[in-house]
Amino acid sequence: MVKKRSIWPYLLVAPAVLVILCVVFVPVINAILMSFQSYDLRRPKDIGFTGLANYIEALGDAKFQSAFFKTIIWVVAGVGFQFLFGFMLALLLNKSFKGRGVVRAVSMIPWVTPGVLIGLMWSWIYDGNRGVLNDILMKLHLINDKIPFLAQDGTAFPGVIVTIIWQGIPFFALMLLAALQGVSTDMYEAADIDGAVGWQKLFYITIPSIKNTIFVTALLRVIWVANSVDVIFNMTEGRFGTLTMSVYVYQKGNALDLGYASAMAIIMALCLLVVAIPYLRSNFREEG
Repeated sequence: MVKKRSIWPYLLVAPAVLVILCVVFVPVINAILMSFQSYDLRRPKDIGFTGLANYIEALGDAKFQSAFFKTIIWVVAGVGFQFLFGFMLALLLNKSFKGRGVVRAVSMIPWVTPGVLIGLMWSWIYDGNRGVLNDILMKLHLINDKIPFLAQDGTAFPGVIVTIIWQGIPFFALMLLAALQGVSTDMYEAADIDGAVGWQKLFYITIPSIKNTIFVTALLRVIWVANSVDVIFNMTEGRFGTLTMSVYVYQKGNALDLGYASAMAIIMALCLLVVAIPYLRSNFREEG
């Protein structure tokens, strides 16, 4: 006898599926379609299918090429140092000490602060006239004249990288701390009996035990940092060598050249997909 299926589970998930379709899939499909068109709202009469013209123009655009390599540096440096300092913070917070709860709460402040406010706050810190950083460096006699950190090519990009590192450290710390608390203490006790030292326990017990959390967290941060616009735009608006792909896409979209902006966004999405595929393949292989 065939068991009759209930329709209720499908009805319960239908609203969530509908929201995902409207918020995610429809805009993505629309962006793909626009990427193959000359879709400039300043010239609505010229809107029409142009094939791969936008993609060819983007790949030959010197500004886009520069933004592409800037994005690689932005992501590698930003996420790399976020992980390094976040892991160190997680190891610290995993230890028992007086006031640990307060330290945990305070350490989350950069993560819960909106990106716009972070951009404005660090712009004030780097300000060439009234910035705190210049004031500290001059009082320490490390510089003689004030430096316009966000208004020159040599310091603007490192400045925004430091900002994104500061913002993302708590996320890594929180995720890795949760994973560390799930590592069995029995393994550490056995290692102590065998005479293992600190670095051996770190590389042979701690990191292997939380490697999946590290991969997932790093992958999420790579995607988020690559797509980050608010911090850079509020600090430099993409000037002085800080133009990344996401900011360039935003600028083109803000200029109503939606076809070209969509083509660049699709190229960027494909690049991120290439980064994600190795992890997804290894994850499915482990589950299989």
